[in-house]
Amino acid sequence: MVKTLYISKRMDYSGKELEPHWIYRNFDILGDAVIAFCGEANVSQSFMLDQTDVLDKAYIYSPLMLNFIIEHFDNDLNLALYRQRMFLIGIKDELEQLGIPIVRRVEALYADNRKLTVSVASSSNVSTLVHTGINIETAGTPVKTAGLAELGVNDIQSFAENVMLRYRVELEQIHDARCRVRGIVTRTVK
Repeated sequence: MVKTLYISKRMDYSGKELEPHWIYRNFDILGDAVIAFCGEANVSQSFMLDQTDVLDKAYIYSPLMLNFIIEHFDNDLNLALYRQRMFLIGIKDELEQLGIPIVRRVEALYADNRKLTVSVASSSNVSTLVHTGINIETAGTPVKTAGLAELGVNDIQSFAENVMLRYRVELEQIHDARCRVRGIVTRTVK
């Protein structure tokens, strides 16, 4: 089903990585996939997808962010938005399992009323794409933020792998549920 990979080499995120087949071209993973990597996040206006952020002249910056890129080969933006929120709930569950209280507001997670994540879902001509970034460090961020380091999450690779595993298992369970449920046949009552 969905393939996962944690890239241990530091990689920065600029927004240009959120494009069809980027995972395949760079990591030879063909098909539905989610990858994770850490690096600076600096997304300029030219790569912002959220048009509200564009109108507000907002930008994304973190000196160190855990980035996830998800690609599914379908074109349903609604489904991508559901997957995005399901992925965020998986992050929330993983953090709460570590004893860290988290609040989700639409497509963002907050710790102590400070923004922990950024996330966007979009579609292309061949796939749907999601980027979710979790601040690790917060110096210089444009809004009031929280980071994994200050929350006590030190093993970033294990954390990322656990989040991706949660996502993969959730998708597999949805697939299995779809396969085992009998369809409803409409019967005329006389």
